[in-house]
Amino acid sequence: MPFRLLIPTLDRRLCRWVPWLAIWALSGCSTVSYYSQLANAQVRLLAAREPVADVVADPARDPGLRQRLELSQEARAFASAELGLPDNQSYRLYADIHRPNVVWNVFATPELSLQPLTHCFPIAGCVAYRGYYGDAGAQAEAKRLKAQGLDVYVGGVEAYSTLGWFDDPILSSMLRWGDQRLAETIFHELAHQKFYLPGDTAFNESYASFVEAEGGRRWRAARHLPDESPLLAQQRKRFTQLVLDTRERLQTLYASPASDAQKRAGKQAEFERLRRDYARLRDQEWGGKAPFDAWVNSPLNNAKLLPFGLYDQWVPAFAALFAQVGGNWPAFYARVEKLGALPPSERTAALEKLKAGGVVSFR
Repeated sequence: MPFRLLIPTLDRRLCRWVPWLAIWALSGCSTVSYYSQLANAQVRLLAAREPVADVVADPARDPGLRQRLELSQEARAFASAELGLPDNQSYRLYADIHRPNVVWNVFATPELSLQPLTHCFPIAGCVAYRGYYGDAGAQAEAKRLKAQGLDVYVGGVEAYSTLGWFDDPILSSMLRWGDQRLAETIFHELAHQKFYLPGDTAFNESYASFVEAEGGRRWRAARHLPDESPLLAQQRKRFTQLVLDTRERLQTLYASPASDAQKRAGKQAEFERLRRDYARLRDQEWGGKAPFDAWVNSPLNNAKLLPFGLYDQWVPAFAALFAQVGGNWPAFYARVEKLGALPPSERTAALEKLKAGGVVSFR
């Protein structure tokens, strides 16, 4: 979309933010500064967008870029036609952001707890991280939190969704991936636009991850394609379970009557166990090769474990829900919406029942 056509869209949509900006202005200079960097960076990103069709049709543009974007549009059309996902301008635009990540998320926990430091936002609700459009800002926040004695982890993010508030572009950072991951990420982010429950990250990400996985399976079947790397998928699953097992043992340790000194020693012992278990798995089952060495061998703390599990905790429950409606996408989305409308305790009980193979009825 040319910049001259973007101005009215920005004016109309940013007007919705004016009441929130007034609230932020009353919340202190640091809050205003934080939201200013978000708003300024988002505006710059939107201004950088251009229609994918124009890039693909331009013989002066890089042939590799044009080819990747052309494939992305096949996945984009498939998302709406076959998966029932929103049919709008999102992911029909492209933006070169000239950096490897679009956002850097800062996670933090107490030293002897896995309870995340949460941040609440007007649209997304409360989440277990704070995002920065630049690595320097994220590292400055991480330094501030570490000075408070918190465990801190900074992770780069290559794509995100504005939940339909803006026409999200395909980012240059996304094109570093293989074709399968690119297509599945489009499905994942559009699923967030279809439904999003403020304040429940595990629900939102598990739901979108199911749509991503099932959509990817159907996408590959339609194109007669195998998985790009079945071994990598298996490695990710096993590695994630190692981390989740470590997190579970740490939860038990932190809830125990042990002294803080004993908990600190136990914490370090658990991280060393994670490294040993990973090395054994890599060397004995994966031929000495796996893509997680850098993560495992860099400093470990509670905050670094937070992202694990959020994206797959309830995936089996959503798979069961999808099966109950016979693979009908509109019916599935309708039931996801009904699940989301339940009070938190009832929603969790329903997800647990689905995950265990039970049937949940909806009025």
